[in-house]
Amino acid sequence: MQLQKTYPKAIHSQNNHGQCDRWWRGLSGILFTFVMALLGIGLAKIPLIIHLGSMITAILLAIIYRQVFGYPEAIREGVQYSGKKLLRYAIILFGFRLNVDVILQQGLGLIIQDVLSITLAITATMLIAKWLKASQSLSLLLAVGTGICGAAAIAAVSPIIKAKEEDTAIGVGIIALIGTVFTVIYTLLYPIMPLTDIQYGVWSGASLHEIAHVAAASAPAGEDALAFALLAKLGRVLLLIPLCFLLAYWMGKDKNKAAKVDFPWFLVGFVLASLIGTYAAIPKVLLDYIATFSSFLLTAAMVGLGLNVSSQALRTRGLKPLISMFVSSIILSIISFIYTIVFL
Repeated sequence: MQLQKTYPKAIHSQNNHGQCDRWWRGLSGILFTFVMALLGIGLAKIPLIIHLGSMITAILLAIIYRQVFGYPEAIREGVQYSGKKLLRYAIILFGFRLNVDVILQQGLGLIIQDVLSITLAITATMLIAKWLKASQSLSLLLAVGTGICGAAAIAAVSPIIKAKEEDTAIGVGIIALIGTVFTVIYTLLYPIMPLTDIQYGVWSGASLHEIAHVAAASAPAGEDALAFALLAKLGRVLLLIPLCFLLAYWMGKDKNKAAKVDFPWFLVGFVLASLIGTYAAIPKVLLDYIATFSSFLLTAAMVGLGLNVSSQALRTRGLKPLISMFVSSIILSIISFIYTIVFL
C-alpha cells in the first residue's frame, strides 16, 4: 500500500527533474551561442579581421569549434533554438533599420534598377548552378543573398524554402567571402572608374552584397556617394519582402515539395517593425540600440548555424554554388555599371 502511494510521486518527481534538465540544456545552449557571438564581435575589431564583420567571424569560430571539439550534443536544444528561433526574431528586429519613407520619397527611381539587379542575380546564379549541377537549395540561398542583402536575406529565405541549417551556414560564409573580395576590388577601382561620386555610390549600392560591403566601398567617395549607395541598397532590402512571399507561394504550389510550407509570419513582423521604425516617434538612440541588439541576435544565430557545418560539406557542397555565385556577381557588377552610366 505504501508503494502505491509513493510510486506516482516518484514518477512526478522524475518528470519535473527531466523538464528542469531539458530547460537547463536549452538555456545553456543559448548562452553558449551568446558567448561565441561576443567572441566573434570582439575578434571582428582586430584590423585584419574587421572587414569580415562580426557575423562572419562568429560563424567561422563555430565551424572551427565543430571541427576541433565536435558538436556540443549536451546542449543541442539550445543551440538549435538560436539557429532557428533567434534567427527569426533577429530578422523582425532588422526591420527597424529599413526607413520606408526615405525609399518611397527619394528612392523610387532606384527601385527599377534594384528590381533588375535582383532578377539578374537570381536568374544568373540559378542557371549557372543548374549547368554545374550544383545544390539547388544552397544556390538559391546564395542567389537571394547576392541579389538582396547578403546574410540577412539568406537568413530570411532559409526557413521559407526549408533549407538545411548546414546549407544556410555555408551560404552565409560564402556570401561574406565573395562580398568582401568584391568590396576590396570596388575600392581599388574607384579612383580609375569613369563615374561621378554619386554614380559610383549607386553602382555600389545596386551590386554589392551586404549593407556593410556597400558602406565600406562607397565611403571613400564621400558622404553623397555613401548616401546614394545606402539608398540603392535599402531599396533592395525593401524588395526582400515581396520576394519572400513569392517564394512561399511557389513552395506551397510546387507539388514536388512534400513538406507543408508554413506562412512566414516573421516577415509580417519585419514589415510592422519597418513601419513602426519609420513612422512612429521612436528616439534615434533607441533605434540604434535595437539595431545593435538585432545584430547581436543574428550573430548568435550564425553560431547556431555554423555548428552544423562539417568540413566535408564545405568541400562537397560549397564549391559549385560558390562558383555560380561568383560568376553571377561579376555579371551583376558589369550590368549594373552599364545601367548606371546610361541612365544616371
